[in-house]
Amino acid sequence: MRILGSKGWVPSGDSLPWQRDWLDQYGEIPLGVARPKSAEELQAVLKFCNAENIFAVPQGGNTGLVGSSVLNSSGGIIISLSRMNSISNLDLSSSTISVESGVILENLHSFLSDTQQMFPMQLGSGGSAQIGGLIATNAGGSHAFRYGMMQDLVLGLEVVLADGTIWNGMRSVQKDNAGYQLRKFFCGSEGTLGVVSKAILKLVPKPKQSFTALLAFENATGLIEIVDNLRNECGEFLSALEFFSDTGVEIALNQIDGLIFPLQKRTTLYLLIEVGSISKEVPLDNILSKVIEKGMEKNIISDGSIATSESQKKVFWRLRDEQPEGQKRLGLQLKHDLSVPPSKLVDFLISAKKICHQILPNIRINSFGHIGDGNIHYNLSPPEGQKSFNNKDKEFAYELGKLVTSMGGSFAAEHGIGRSKIELTNQLRDPIERELMKKIKKSLDKKNNLNPDVLISIN
Repeated sequence: MRILGSKGWVPSGDSLPWQRDWLDQYGEIPLGVARPKSAEELQAVLKFCNAENIFAVPQGGNTGLVGSSVLNSSGGIIISLSRMNSISNLDLSSSTISVESGVILENLHSFLSDTQQMFPMQLGSGGSAQIGGLIATNAGGSHAFRYGMMQDLVLGLEVVLADGTIWNGMRSVQKDNAGYQLRKFFCGSEGTLGVVSKAILKLVPKPKQSFTALLAFENATGLIEIVDNLRNECGEFLSALEFFSDTGVEIALNQIDGLIFPLQKRTTLYLLIEVGSISKEVPLDNILSKVIEKGMEKNIISDGSIATSESQKKVFWRLRDEQPEGQKRLGLQLKHDLSVPPSKLVDFLISAKKICHQILPNIRINSFGHIGDGNIHYNLSPPEGQKSFNNKDKEFAYELGKLVTSMGGSFAAEHGIGRSKIELTNQLRDPIERELMKKIKKSLDKKNNLNPDVLISIN
């Protein structure tokens, strides 16, 4: 593609690194990969695609789990935003920063490391996930409980639409009621309405003190009781509440080199807690310790430890963060990204286990996630010695989706709909809701050339 030059265009034969999704379930060979360096080059690419009726799929770090950033049919191109990676306009007084869409999350954290402020998005895939992709999927992560989703952290956007029109919504204020909140249309739109080129992000003060604890439980009822106590005692100081099972611990320990188990006792469930405050005057360690002590006195907590160093904190977090990679190395898996009201977690775990074993006896279940906001990553592996799910993939997705829907939850908590959940969404969501989405899609992408058959199908 001449408009991009040799560095900005990767021909079809060299496009392998961009072809497949993270789970290696989707992907076709594109006509090529466009790698624009600026919003103007991105505009030129989309104008060309619109004129020539070529569909385009935007791609960030390609860490999603629903197939939304790769092709599913021939005849299109991939637009990689990786070269649009500048960071500018750091305004510490206003707590804002401007970034291009290809900025890697970890690099943004590093850029802010010498300041007293931070961007509060934390993900296990932070070393590859890009800001544009996080916006497109409305990512949450482990600190969403305290700081919100991406839509809560984006103040302004610049977006290139399907026909090449550039919308400049780069405003740096939290209060802006001059009409529809257009920026929120694009948060979670999965690249179907436009391609994010720049964003103004909201920063928050770094905690001046923080404490991390890892607790072990014999059952989910006890875990929920401690979570409730933490909410009541620690309140606004809670930064993260992560739960995971011993199944996930076993998989991670067996699959990931250098991973260690930091407690004395292996049990059924674990809770990772992080509390932080911008004031050193708050006795966070005492507050956290008292909750843990009471839980141990009542025999609710089987074992636990508060990290005494940064290295120990990293050990605790790595045990949680490495579980997706561990299960990936184990082999074939079904990943379900669900959410329920936190009060319904125990009911969900009991009902979901029963449903899954009815569908396929001896199925291996690894559940973990962000219990603070009710987000559960419910991952399944085939029974020991079996290499397939006996073509039960859709049945698992439907029954689990139906269960969380009945509980007032969602079957697409973080990763969106993508390609993999369109059928499920059509089955379980209000038809009026789906029709409204179609109307929005058609109004912004009349030729249906921008990430077609992602999130919603236009017939």
